[in-house]
Amino acid sequence: MSTPQDTSAPQATPLTVKSAEDMRELGRRLAALLRPGDLVLLSGELGAGKTTLTRGLGEGLGVRGAVTSPTFVIARVHPPLGAGPALVHVDAYRLSGGLDEMEDLDLDVSLPESVIVVEWGDGKVEELSEDRLRVVIERAVGADAPAEGDADADDVRSVTVTGVGARWAGVDLSPLGR
Repeated sequence: MSTPQDTSAPQATPLTVKSAEDMRELGRRLAALLRPGDLVLLSGELGAGKTTLTRGLGEGLGVRGAVTSPTFVIARVHPPLGAGPALVHVDAYRLSGGLDEMEDLDLDVSLPESVIVVEWGDGKVEELSEDRLRVVIERAVGADAPAEGDADADDVRSVTVTGVGARWAGVDLSPLGR
């Protein structure tokens, strides 16, 4: 007899992404799972591919404007071209005050009708929502790392997508790996 799986516990989905275009494609696939009110936290070192993933999200959501890093403006709003949600793209790298400092951006006002993606948001914006998708991007190591001398070695990333909260309980994240 099997025991039922606990769908309330966060489920981590590990993926290997082999190129910048594959990272954009992951963003497009991820966009198909998102809906207004979703919060996505992206973490990874500089150059890991957070903005590239967000470009794919913007393409998948069908938003207006080129998705570029909002490092110097902190947040960019990309309105939808159709009936879908807006994309609010935030770079919290230079913010150190947590949610108090983020309040000036009015993210809590934007959340119900938008998809909010926060780069460098770990430890800063979790209080915005009990439900969130956490995406960690790392350079591939071990079995996932390319062979030594491989010209594309710098492009390979290990990505872990974890749904947190009731919104993501039972959501199958495995299609992201296709």
